[in-house]
Amino acid sequence: MAKPENFLVACDLGTSKICVLIGEQNPRGALDVIGKGAAANRGTRKGNIVNVDATIEAIKRAAEEAEIMAGVQIARAWVGVSGSNVRSFNSRGVVAVAGKDREITRDDVARVVDAARGVQIPQDHEVVHVVPREFAVDGQDGVADPVGMVGARLEADVHVVTAPVAVTQNIVTCMNKAGIEVVQLVLEQFAAAEAVLSTDEKELGICLIDIGGGTTEVAVYQKGSIAHTAVIPIGGDHFTNDLAVVLRAPITDAERIKKKFGSALRSAVGEDEMVEVPMVGGRAPKLCPRTTLSDILQPRAEELLGLVQEDLQRLGLDKELRSGVVLSGGGAELDGLVEVAESIFQGPVRRGVPSGVGGLVDVVSRPEWATATGLLLYGHRYKPVRRGGKGLARITSSVSRMFRDFF
Repeated sequence: MAKPENFLVACDLGTSKICVLIGEQNPRGALDVIGKGAAANRGTRKGNIVNVDATIEAIKRAAEEAEIMAGVQIARAWVGVSGSNVRSFNSRGVVAVAGKDREITRDDVARVVDAARGVQIPQDHEVVHVVPREFAVDGQDGVADPVGMVGARLEADVHVVTAPVAVTQNIVTCMNKAGIEVVQLVLEQFAAAEAVLSTDEKELGICLIDIGGGTTEVAVYQKGSIAHTAVIPIGGDHFTNDLAVVLRAPITDAERIKKKFGSALRSAVGEDEMVEVPMVGGRAPKLCPRTTLSDILQPRAEELLGLVQEDLQRLGLDKELRSGVVLSGGGAELDGLVEVAESIFQGPVRRGVPSGVGGLVDVVSRPEWATATGLLLYGHRYKPVRRGGKGLARITSSVSRMFRDFF
């Protein structure tokens, strides 16, 4: 099996399952998906690894499936990071322009971005991303790329993402023990955005809500750059557990019923529709009105989306979403969720289907593959910083490179 020196690999360590994609650059320079694998994951809870052995085995199963389909051996991968302990904030840095003629260079930009990221973070956290949002030259705001401009004072607004050291180390450890090197950890919101959001949407203002198994990741873009990221500790598994508890059904059956018959919008369900529900303990199944499923699912949907709306309102971002809201992730496939979101956000809402890749498009054309597809696209767009050994290369390890990639 050939080693994929010219291939890209993405690994989405989800709470419910692990998804692996293999991509290859075609002669036109675009990316084709040539392999995919998925495996149920019982080693992660709310985005955090809680069982190393279970996670390693799930990674191996998903990777092997993708390798067989693609006919290549996975050596390294771009890996998503998420979880309720991931933190983010906006920061601002200021420096004096160094050159004699006051013409701003990339070195000046690197210094101001470094100054902006030099804020105090918890001792047990480390920086995962520093993303430039915009620059200002001598008080002139809204500068996208200041290189070549003349000025004495350069300022930068950046978005900083941090994660607990233990979280990132556990991810790297599991990947390495599964035989895969981590090229870079990528915030899952950034990855999903690569796959489901357009440039115009980011420019006009858009909120991405990526609903995973254990958590929901939120990202807001304004004027083409990231404005806010957040994690809500509710995901698709909570919907499933609600059904299992109220209906007294096994978890696996509750998940199946949710996907096949569930709707987050009661008004869209016929009053006479019935669903057969298996009982725990091997008891005889019972018939349940489909409206009962909606009575369980709709309040949870309203709670989740309401928490996102409260977060946006707190920051004054709710009125800036000219492009509306995009739902992605496996949880976004629940019927009626778009309509519930439209009523809460009072604006246009759509499901985000991954795009931007060729090849096996049909196998990744569902919202649940948004993060994995986005990781491929992210890796294709941003060159990695390579280090010796099986370590972790981050975008923040070279600020000048980071600026070059984003602009």
